[in-house]
Amino acid sequence: MKRYLAAAVIVLAPALVLAQKTSFDFDKTANFAGLKTYTQRPGTPVKDPLVDNRIVAAIDAEMAAKGLTKNDQNPDAVVFYHVAMDERKDITAFNTGGYGGYYGWGGGWGTTDVRVNEVQIGTLIIDVNDARTKAMVWRGMGVKEIDVQAKAEKRDKNISNAVKKIMKNFPPPQKK
Repeated sequence: MKRYLAAAVIVLAPALVLAQKTSFDFDKTANFAGLKTYTQRPGTPVKDPLVDNRIVAAIDAEMAAKGLTKNDQNPDAVVFYHVAMDERKDITAFNTGGYGGYYGWGGGWGTTDVRVNEVQIGTLIIDVNDARTKAMVWRGMGVKEIDVQAKAEKRDKNISNAVKKIMKNFPPPQKK
């Protein structure tokens, strides 16, 4: 039974790690109803033109889905994105079971397997500023493990889903 549990942990752990965590914050005094147009400006790119282009396209698609029109000449809002990458160690230990191997009493015949993997963690921040006042009015953030071996189609999907999830609460509900 312990062996099956250990196998389930190994199989399911990567899926749990890949879940994206998001958060957002906003200026409660900002008039989001007045934001009808936007433009994008450089923030902190990845420095991989293919990935940067995917992020820009995903933000454009999400802004359009929310009813905003791109207007580079006279926008109501200016959108910036920032990317940060971090390398972390993922340490997984599990016991294959057996008398004494798990609890440490007696000689037993169980073994413990420890695996250390280097993982890339990406943080994507999307800022929306009021173009007139230049004040930030909304910020969304997502953090997720990056699959550095993903194919182009998977990268498209991952970036699009990340931007959609980050911007889920944009614009925030306005109190009347």
